[in-house]
Amino acid sequence: MTASDRYASVRYLVDDVQAAVDFYTTHLGFTLNFDAAPAFADVVRGPLRLLLSGPASSGARATPDDAATAGHNRIHLVVDDLDATIGRLRGTGVPFRSDVVAGPGGRQILLADPAGNLVELFQPARRAAATPVTG
Repeated sequence: MTASDRYASVRYLVDDVQAAVDFYTTHLGFTLNFDAAPAFADVVRGPLRLLLSGPASSGARATPDDAATAGHNRIHLVVDDLDATIGRLRGTGVPFRSDVVAGPGGRQILLADPAGNLVELFQPARRAAATPVTG
């Protein structure tokens, strides 16, 4: 099995590759997979491979200025305890971009990496166990 078979990859354009690596590995449980800083690095968490492309990377150079802007898309990370995760991250000075929002599927909050790319932390709603039908 190759890396492309094991991971779903998302590219984030970042201003500072090392700062992005530090952010994702220190705060969000990613591990460093490949490091070619200052141009490029990738980090992995479960089946997600996050490609961190600095200004000198080929990925960044291939993106026209008007093609995309940070903030419209985001990666979605499931957490077991949203409140505890928020408390831990606030204690380290991580900037949040929203308040907690609750809906039928669960609760979420947005935070930003050092380049302003959004990350959604999501705690699924607890589902009641299905009641067996007897008859």
